[in-house]
Amino acid sequence: MRMLAEFFPEFVQKLDEMDALYNEKRIIDEKTYQFICFALSIKGRSKPCVLKHFKGALEVGATVQEMSYIFALVMREAAGADDCWTHDVVGDWKEILAGNIHCDCQK
Repeated sequence: MRMLAEFFPEFVQKLDEMDALYNEKRIIDEKTYQFICFALSIKGRSKPCVLKHFKGALEVGATVQEMSYIFALVMREAAGADDCWTHDVVGDWKEILAGNIHCDCQK
């Protein structure tokens, strides 16, 4: 965001406006909000956001045990999604071995 703040401050301003709108219109409690943001931050691989929402959740009453559960849940759901997706991609493995399916990425 530092580069955006310098070269496209209007965009950063709009993000800040969206954050304000989310806070104004929020229909879930703060702890649930922090849990969701923590999970999304893990999946998005954003270290600053993981730290922010881990700390934010603890500040509104979450326990480390709850945070560990959410961490495990994200890992499990990601593994399940990866498993399903990969099986869909290589489901015709016999056709791949037979040379009947080609990847566009091959030269």
